[in-house]
Amino acid sequence: MAAPSIPPDRRKQILRVIFISLLLDLISFTFILPLFPQLLAFYRSLEPSSSHPHSLLNRILLALNTYKRSFSRPISDRYDIVLLGGALGSLFSLLQAIASPFIGSLSDKYGRRTALLWSMAGNIASVALWVAATDFRTFLASRVVAGLSEGNVQLATAMAADISDEKQRGATMAMVGACFSIAFTFGPALGAALANVSTVAANPFATAAGFSLFLIVVETIYLYLYLPETRPSVRSTERTREGAQAPIAAAKDEKSEHTRTNSHSLLNTTHFTFVLFFSGMEFSFPFMTYDLFSYTSSQSGKLLGFIGLIASILQGTVTRRLHPLRVVKLGVMACAASFFLLGRLSTERGLYAAASLLAVATATVVTGLNSLSSFEAAEGERGGKLGNHRSWGKISPFSPSLNNQFPVLSFSLNNKKQS
Repeated sequence: MAAPSIPPDRRKQILRVIFISLLLDLISFTFILPLFPQLLAFYRSLEPSSSHPHSLLNRILLALNTYKRSFSRPISDRYDIVLLGGALGSLFSLLQAIASPFIGSLSDKYGRRTALLWSMAGNIASVALWVAATDFRTFLASRVVAGLSEGNVQLATAMAADISDEKQRGATMAMVGACFSIAFTFGPALGAALANVSTVAANPFATAAGFSLFLIVVETIYLYLYLPETRPSVRSTERTREGAQAPIAAAKDEKSEHTRTNSHSLLNTTHFTFVLFFSGMEFSFPFMTYDLFSYTSSQSGKLLGFIGLIASILQGTVTRRLHPLRVVKLGVMACAASFFLLGRLSTERGLYAAASLLAVATATVVTGLNSLSSFEAAEGERGGKLGNHRSWGKISPFSPSLNNQFPVLSFSLNNKKQS
């Protein structure tokens, strides 16, 4: 594939905008991660089953209790919050799986910038709902809107691919991955700290939610002012209104001439399989530490920050230099080792050892798969293909729920060993 016809200075400017905006977005997104156990416990205390038996929250808990009773070994009621968190994570993933291909295809048709700004409008609405969430129903609505509108990551990946040739692609995708790592270093800890600042009695998490909303609004304004269109054929169309069909025809020609090394089906299946076991870690870690070690939001934020710090160092030193295929293999092995340790978890030292290996997986696998997927997509189909690739990573709606069984299973195994 020919290198993108973008001057180096212009490319650096676009990469800077992508990096700053994605970092703001992900820091805002990670605010809520260490807060989930306490946040759901708060809503449960507002709607006890004795006085609100028909509330939405209690109907969901009733369904989860039915699910619990399907196991041969009874699951204690103390895990209700764990299961509820897994259900919410599953819902978010399912909505992302539905929305991602549409967002990607719209970016191919109308341009990355237009699709991203519409996505940001949905993000603002979702966080605004969280700010106003004095009951569980409103909070659930905020998660639904977030799941359907969150397109920043896949569009940032597509934009990075638009302005990078194949030699630059690995390092560029590592830059996108580094945003995740840096966000996980600071976002959870900052969210946990802000949760200790009470400004609205009816919603003790309003301060964290309000600052998250502030970051999203700043990001949207920044994108509107400084992000140019990166979709090659749209850039061409903007340069000349006459002969507007030429860029479209060129894109179609490139689709037919593009040579693929790996099929998208293989890459998507690999992504699905990995995410099936890994994606729930962002949910299961706070719940696991909450249950096994009685971690507070601040302690969970510190743990997630530790993972983010190691991952950001690896993104800048290892991931950007290795071939994407080697990066994926390294991450899968680290992930398998971390799961082995989690299955035998009994001390905080073991927890941090497993977290270190999870950081390696965080820094490598998805970044490498995104690079490989972008190699296989012609410019006229890149948004849609990367959207489908992301959808396959989200299409297992029960992956966070499955991963949230780790605290339950670990606790049961430890009790069995001690008895």
